[in-house]
Amino acid sequence: MRIISKRTLREFWLLYPDSENQLLGWFKVMGKGQFLNSSDILESFAYSRSIGSNRYVFKIKGNQYRLVVKINLDLQTVWVRFVGTHLQYDSIDALNI
Repeated sequence: MRIISKRTLREFWLLYPDSENQLLGWFKVMGKGQFLNSSDILESFAYSRSIGSNRYVFKIKGNQYRLVVKINLDLQTVWVRFVGTHLQYDSIDALNI
């Protein structure tokens, strides 16, 4: 999978250094994976869920942080749409970011 953009993740973990290891781990697994369907993603990331509109939410660091991505399985591309604290996540519309 091609992930756009690692920079967003890096900027976040510079503000929240305790998220770095898990975000890098997510990036590595997602980047090396070839996911054919939603089930493949959910099996590889037990702490994730599909929220519709090709978007997935990943719990980072025991649900302290949330990562929202949009995935195009045909193009094998992942767009990082949001990364933030759980409180910040609660204030966004994850389906439309």
